[in-house]
Amino acid sequence: MLRFENVDLHYGSFRALEGITLHADAGELVVLLGANGAGKTSIFMAASGIHKPSRGSIRFGDRELVGMRTAEIVQSGVVHCPEGRKLFPLMSVRKNLELGAYVHRSDKAGIARSIDEVFSLFPILEKKRDDPAGSLSGGQQQMVAIGRAMLGRPKVLLLDEPSLGLAPLVVKQVFEVIQRIHRAGTTVLLAEQNAYSALAIADRAYVIERGRITLEGDRESLLNNEAVRAAYIGA
Repeated sequence: MLRFENVDLHYGSFRALEGITLHADAGELVVLLGANGAGKTSIFMAASGIHKPSRGSIRFGDRELVGMRTAEIVQSGVVHCPEGRKLFPLMSVRKNLELGAYVHRSDKAGIARSIDEVFSLFPILEKKRDDPAGSLSGGQQQMVAIGRAMLGRPKVLLLDEPSLGLAPLVVKQVFEVIQRIHRAGTTVLLAEQNAYSALAIADRAYVIERGRITLEGDRESLLNNEAVRAAYIGA
């Protein structure tokens, strides 16, 4: 469904990605593992059209995404939930959610249904629908960020470090919601440093180091890989 072929990406003279080839097929939950600066976010930036690769192809189905505008990519079904949440703190929770549906803004009834679906995923957000997003806890803000991405009606959801900075109980809740989204039929590409929790729900995973894929495999093979355990999981 989403395929990278030999993708390079540069920031000026710095090469952030080199020869990235990966795929997330329809219905899969695929994890990207790697340390800070390894290139996980750059993969998402390339897929969502924020930064154009210097080489290679990114295809969603039969569509080439390289060269498309970000809004067109979202409309096609590839939606990015960024690291750090990137909410509008003075706007209400509901307004932040509605912004995720900008490319579908003419479908008022559909937006209302999608917001109701987000509230069913995150009941606390319905109670805080009129509160400024910046007044919410970190975990609740992450819920808004994921909900906003769901308003884009993703076929492929790019989730960048959704557990970052969250308390363990909240991390557990967030991963449970990711599973629910995946089981409902959305393909998920998940970048995470919380390797054990991510691999526990994954179908497959890639390990990214210094902009290159150094290892790939299914959940069990990576959970039992000594190098992965030493670098990302521990005893």
